[in-house]
Amino acid sequence: MTSTTTPQGGTPATSANPSLSSWSATWLVAEREVTSQIRSKSFVISNLITIALIIGGIVIANLVGGGGTSAAKVAVVDGVPASATASAVEDETIEIVAVDDRAAGEALLRGDEVDAVLVPSDSPVGYTVIGLTSPPDGVVNALAVTPPVELLDPNAVSDGLRYLVAYGFGLVFMMSALGSGAMIMQNTITEKQSRIVEILLAAVPARALMAGKIIGNSIIGVGSAVVMAAAVVLGLAVTGQAQLLALLTAPMVWFVVFFLLGFVLVASIFAAGAAMVSRQEDSGAVMTPAMMLVMLPFMGVAFFGTNLTVMQVLSYVPFSAPVAMPARMFFGEALWWEPVLSLGILAATTGLVVMLAARIYTGSLLRMGNRVKLSEALGR
Repeated sequence: MTSTTTPQGGTPATSANPSLSSWSATWLVAEREVTSQIRSKSFVISNLITIALIIGGIVIANLVGGGGTSAAKVAVVDGVPASATASAVEDETIEIVAVDDRAAGEALLRGDEVDAVLVPSDSPVGYTVIGLTSPPDGVVNALAVTPPVELLDPNAVSDGLRYLVAYGFGLVFMMSALGSGAMIMQNTITEKQSRIVEILLAAVPARALMAGKIIGNSIIGVGSAVVMAAAVVLGLAVTGQAQLLALLTAPMVWFVVFFLLGFVLVASIFAAGAAMVSRQEDSGAVMTPAMMLVMLPFMGVAFFGTNLTVMQVLSYVPFSAPVAMPARMFFGEALWWEPVLSLGILAATTGLVVMLAARIYTGSLLRMGNRVKLSEALGR
């Protein structure tokens, strides 16, 4: 049998079903959150579109960057020095087609079967390049003798790649956190507005209800992040970028760990904020601060991704650590102890925020009408 009391300004929590353990109640709510989203057509369609965009973007970027170009075919007449084409053949920039004489090479060139013809000559290099209607610049550049090059900092990373990696990690975290956070807020407010929450609290405790919502949406969020990571792996594998894929493996594992704690941190804030309002039109007052806590770190990483000092600081800030630290690890700029320390700070912060959010959630969930003040939600 359940009991209720009615203090000034709202209705307090209803005693939950004592026959249901706290963990069973939490998992029951989590399972409900997961199944309701997975069965949603909008969720499935949005994820399929995201996967297609990720794989398509990697393929297009690879083609635009020259990854899809093939070696030029060159007809080489007997008598051309082997040293003339050795370097280009080794670099796979040209493909040799041996011919007996110039006439045979010209026939292949006119038939568009080759891009150029190399014939022996009295020139200083010992051969001449023949094109059809215009100089074959690609072949000429491939055959050109270039001086040896030394790099002072061979491991330096371009600003473009640095920005792309930071932006990619940040975008995945922001989209997942904001999407699931908004879902938690919308469902919570709907349950309050329709008074369904009173029925739910007759079966499960308020803390179990909040924990179930966070766990369920965390499963969805982490699952979506893993699917996105798998799409990246597939895109890199299809385009033959094995080296970049090897560099991403360890940072991706750390990203999932950081993502899980960061997601729980953000979801707790959304859940606590949602419990303080009873109408969807009032949600902006509590949703905007929660969104800013997610978007500001993302913007910081996106805008300062090339600044090593700022990125080092952001990798220890709980809301930006899930993005900044894996990005630093990708470029090998973090010492072995840094991700451990950053993860410890994030875990401690998440624990404190979850406890505070649970206090706000239980103190606000059954208060109907106007938005609950923070002092009232935290009061006994």
